Amino acid sequence: MRRAELAATIDHTLLRATATAAQIEQLCREAHEGGFFSVCVQPSRVVLARRALASLGARTKVCTVIGFPLGANTPAIKAAEAARAVADGADELDMVIALGALRDGDEAAVLADIQGVVGAAGGQHLTKVILETALLTPEEIDVACRLSVAGGARFVKTSTGFGPGGATVAAVQRMRAAVGPNLGVKASGGIADAAAARAMLAAGASRLGASASVAIVAGWDEDVPFDRVVGTGQEQT
Repeated sequence: MRRAELAATIDHTLLRATATAAQIEQLCREAHEGGFFSVCVQPSRVVLARRALASLGARTKVCTVIGFPLGANTPAIKAAEAARAVADGADELDMVIALGALRDGDEAAVLADIQGVVGAAGGQHLTKVILETALLTPEEIDVACRLSVAGGARFVKTSTGFGPGGATVAAVQRMRAAVGPNLGVKASGGIADAAAARAMLAAGASRLGASASVAIVAGWDEDVPFDRVVGTGQEQT
């Protein structure tokens, strides 16, 4: 895999509550110059990111988060947040699953929560479901993946980066097995270097969420053979 191909898998991320406008603008410059797939920012920064990317003539997409980081908002609030994010210019939405309902075994509530965001996003705006896998049993990961597929999401994602743990090879492998080859799997949380990125992609990830994106690409060894063939999450677009 060439560095440009790797960069095109990365959502260049800055979700700290303290992030300044200048830092968001720098994130957008880095994404444009580095060829990253998207910038991932808080909903309140979507308009700024869209404007900053437009000023650069960038084709970089804007991703934002919904119900972040706990997933505990009501379904109506999550759907409204999704609709507003799309209106503000977001291309993709990373929603946090209803973790409490999932742990309760209330599959109907989890499914309705996902469907509400997917519906508000509309067909042209891709939705990813953040599972926060560090808080789930393997069996709960399987259920969360199944409900994400049923709810119309086009990606499942490991982590918020604000929970007790980030992406692991075991979680990515399990998620890939659960969703099959045609849905996207995003590994996010703690991916700090090229070795970690390679491990996640080899495990079945098709997108990476990272704040260390520039260093990851710089450290990538193009001479090491690598194939990535499944789960881009774009098949239905």
